[in-house]
Amino acid sequence: MENQILDLKKSFSKEIEKAESLKDIDAMKVRYLGKKGPVQDLMKSLKDCTNDQRPLFGKMINDLKGTFSQEIDNRFMTLKEEELKAKLQNESIDVSLPGRKGLNGGIHPISQMMDKVLDVLIQMGFSVFMAPEIESDFYNYGGLNYADDHPARDMQDTYYVDKNTLLRSHTTSFQQHVLEMYKPPIRMVCPGKCFRNETISSRSHVIFHQCDVLYIDKDVTFADLISTKKEFYRLLFGREVELRMRPSYFPFVEPGMEVDLRCLLCDGKGCKLCKQSGWLEVCGAGMVHPEIIKQGGLDPEVYSGYAWGGGIERLYLLMHQVNDIRLFMENDTRFLNQFS
Repeated sequence: MENQILDLKKSFSKEIEKAESLKDIDAMKVRYLGKKGPVQDLMKSLKDCTNDQRPLFGKMINDLKGTFSQEIDNRFMTLKEEELKAKLQNESIDVSLPGRKGLNGGIHPISQMMDKVLDVLIQMGFSVFMAPEIESDFYNYGGLNYADDHPARDMQDTYYVDKNTLLRSHTTSFQQHVLEMYKPPIRMVCPGKCFRNETISSRSHVIFHQCDVLYIDKDVTFADLISTKKEFYRLLFGREVELRMRPSYFPFVEPGMEVDLRCLLCDGKGCKLCKQSGWLEVCGAGMVHPEIIKQGGLDPEVYSGYAWGGGIERLYLLMHQVNDIRLFMENDTRFLNQFS
């Protein structure tokens, strides 16, 4: 067995000197120290030795195994260093090149638009009220005069958490919160995110942002609503814009209307955004329904008010001539950097 150990040691020494790559070293490690290698065979042959020989040969085999392992590790490190040096020598580094400029973060376009809308409304005398995104059925529907069988309550339109809890489908859900907490005169706006099971297109998305306005006091008239709307859009766009009011139904206002703004993207000539109509709906509005005022603990014979709510994305589309609402949700820096 002693001659076998010496022959194996000579064979290993010659082979490791010829190893020229990390791949060769890995192959040697498997071949000599693996489960089917010669060192393991020597360990198995110890059973054939006498009791006197077994300790001596066992120590020789363990020393051989340790020597092989150490030399393999040393050769591996030597070849790895040589490989790295060769790689560095083949690389050219121009130390005179300027460093890479770090990218500065920016405010998302929707946040920019929301801030602008709130700045205008605060300038007009409104206060900001933040309402929860997860609402009860009462605040989102029941307290806003929605009938129990109203289509908006259907599962295909509303994201329900459970039977009585849902993701708010409009920021109008803040109205009963405000009426419970404050007494007239009430001049409040509620900005935030809304969720609705819509078909995603260039004009609509399942996640969108709104800002709702509520004004309740004595002797508030429809004329107040019209004049306030006109002044709001004039301040927002920095110039006079053409509005169109169309009668419409909303459970929480009476009378109700939809407000259209002449498309600024095509100047009313017709485009993809306005569906070739020249007009783009920007909000729903109307006089607060007497039932809403009554549910808020006020006398509708004494108090009246107006309310409106509109999408933030659509205002941004108009102001910056963006033709697809989906771009705001895709986090494509090529798009977002244009508005940083």
